[in-house]
Amino acid sequence: MFSRISASDAKKLIDENKTQIIDIRDPQAFASGHIAGAYNLNNDNLQNFIDNADTHLATLVCCYHGNSSQGAADFLNTEKNFKQVYSIDGGIEAWKRDFEVEQ
Repeated sequence: MFSRISASDAKKLIDENKTQIIDIRDPQAFASGHIAGAYNLNNDNLQNFIDNADTHLATLVCCYHGNSSQGAADFLNTEKNFKQVYSIDGGIEAWKRDFEVEQ
């Protein structure tokens, strides 16, 4: 089962260099600002990501407001056997309140 995580707790995991970050927003939204190091995941590159990702590494899933990321996190955990999957509560909007985004 995936877990929900606050932006500040997600930042702590990122700072420990023990994560992979995926952003499921559309490419235009991703280009306008995303968490540094995030991978923009969509239906076109999903299989490539799954084939190359470390399923044992903590995976942070980000969307606009933290709703869609829950479904994606659940999919990665239950369908693709990712071990530690987190949906960032509040999504990129919560992240931007406290942290910088990369463009």
